[in-house]
Amino acid sequence: MEILGIDIGGSGIKAAPVNITTAKLIAERHRIVTPEISTPDAVAKVIQKLIQHFDWNGPVGCTFPAVIKQGIIKTAANIDNSWIGVNGEELIHSKTGCKTLLLNDADAAGIAEMEFGAGKDNKGVVIMHTFGTGIGSAIFVNGQLIPNTEFGRLEIRCKEAEQRASSRNRTEEGLKWKSWAWRVNEFLARMEALFWPDLFIIGGGISRKHDQFLHLLKTKADIVPAQMLNQAGIIGAAIAAGKIHN
Repeated sequence: MEILGIDIGGSGIKAAPVNITTAKLIAERHRIVTPEISTPDAVAKVIQKLIQHFDWNGPVGCTFPAVIKQGIIKTAANIDNSWIGVNGEELIHSKTGCKTLLLNDADAAGIAEMEFGAGKDNKGVVIMHTFGTGIGSAIFVNGQLIPNTEFGRLEIRCKEAEQRASSRNRTEEGLKWKSWAWRVNEFLARMEALFWPDLFIIGGGISRKHDQFLHLLKTKADIVPAQMLNQAGIIGAAIAAGKIHN
């Protein structure tokens, strides 16, 4: 079965059709820059362009950087606040004619990793973190997702964790890998104290450079880099949509 996966990010909106049986993209990923003022109407127009690019008229799985319940956006991280309260699934469907499943971006990446990547066949407690503009999170217990976790909002040293230990912080503050890893270790230690996971999966764009920092991360649980890299959101969104449209 083929599903179009769309990944809405703070800097770019990417899409590709996915064979959800093999988790392979069946066409080259297409990316359009996220509108500077990322209102629902502006983002919906980009999604229209992506769907037209692939001449797509089937189901769509779409990630979004927010808490989402029954298609309704409850928060807005790195996206315009006017999204809060909008039914994103209905909006996309009305603009494109495509039935759409909307889900949290880190949840989608976690689904891809659990189905086909670093978490495959793990039946314990698995936590995936995506380090980018913020810190995304997804937690799985015996393979089942607990949706919409926002662990990047945990308070550490009077700030949200993602305001200290995101990939963006490392870049903007010019942190060396060792200094950044120290902050990440503080965050992971808090996660271990709360959840005692069996495995951490480190994702987001920074996972491409895992050889620079993974050995500096110290956890009781096993810790591994994500395998899907920047395709995880697209693939996971498509897989999740495929399960309800199959």
